[in-house]
Amino acid sequence: KGDALYFSHGFSIVYKNQTKVIPPDFVDVIMVAPKGSGTSVRRNFLSGAGINSSYAVAQDATGRAKERCLAVGIGIGSGYLFPTTFEHEVYSDLTGERGVLMGALAGIMEAQYDVLRQNGHSPSEAFNETVEELTQSLIRLVDEHGMDWMFSNCSATAQRGALDWKPKFKQAVMPVFRKLYQRVKSGEETARVLRTCGKKNYKELLDAELAEMGNSEMWLAGKAVRELRPKEKAKVITKNTKGIAGRKSN
Repeated sequence: KGDALYFSHGFSIVYKNQTKVIPPDFVDVIMVAPKGSGTSVRRNFLSGAGINSSYAVAQDATGRAKERCLAVGIGIGSGYLFPTTFEHEVYSDLTGERGVLMGALAGIMEAQYDVLRQNGHSPSEAFNETVEELTQSLIRLVDEHGMDWMFSNCSATAQRGALDWKPKFKQAVMPVFRKLYQRVKSGEETARVLRTCGKKNYKELLDAELAEMGNSEMWLAGKAVRELRPKEKAKVITKNTKGIAGRKSN
């Protein structure tokens, strides 16, 4: 009695009819869900930057569940904590992973790459225009100040084209996202995860699927492009009593 059962995801509790995870009524049930992968949580913790997390209390048996929740959030180095519910966390998380964060991103990258290749563009050019420019330049502008900032710092040609085509892409994918959210909320996606990930040979099947992606022309081109990125750190020009000197930045 008085213990706390801590989760970093709402999956097990929200879909307890499928998972059979049913806590006793004499413990706190809390969640702190970092908005990033485990590797990012660890990297940001070590650097002192932290990573944003949502938190929720499903069961407060001690009267201290929220305090415990916030303490865990601080303990894992969360830079900012915002309240949610177990249900909202898992619905948004499963939709996001299958959508913009991973599934949709990978799908639209492959589609654009394939169209460029079918029209005679080299693997290097197709990859650079599909992935490299996004990850090494544009997404950093979005991170700094938002999508409008990124748009305003691109060429007039890119800006006009993006504004014209944004609603077309939104209209095209909206039905997919609505179907995805309903499948998440209904538990169909959870059932799929439990059914497939519970197979004895799942690791072998997963490795094969990931290898198919990694060994595709697009991501082999990506590997080559990454190896060609400049390795040397930028040089900083400084002025001292002996004149102008160049040195590597720390």
